[in-house]
Amino acid sequence: QVQLLESGGGLVQTGGSLRLSCAASGSIRNLGNMAWYRQAPGKQREFVATITVTGFSTYLESVKGRFTIRRDNAKNTVDLQMNSLKPEDTAVYYCAAGMIYYRFTQEGEYDYWGQGTQVTVSS
Repeated sequence: QVQLLESGGGLVQTGGSLRLSCAASGSIRNLGNMAWYRQAPGKQREFVATITVTGFSTYLESVKGRFTIRRDNAKNTVDLQMNSLKPEDTAVYYCAAGMIYYRFTQEGEYDYWGQGTQVTVSS
């Protein structure tokens, strides 16, 4: 099993920044793609960003230019730098990981999920 632990959430004003971190532990050898998802109250969980083992990334259209996903394979971590935050970014943010490495991973294909970290952007 792989355990994922998110950290870095908090309360910020509109226009502020936060950096979320996800640390993987356990049976992490050859872990593949990783991603960030988020879920706001009363809404479905949605994709935010994903990054492959080799560093290729893709983003939700509404966060492009504001969020950056990075990973450190040696440290088994993935970060999400969030800038220019908006109230609509308020959600619980979840880290996800899977074994697929040769193509992008769909939400239902991720094998491991973190417990989530709360991000609240006030207006």
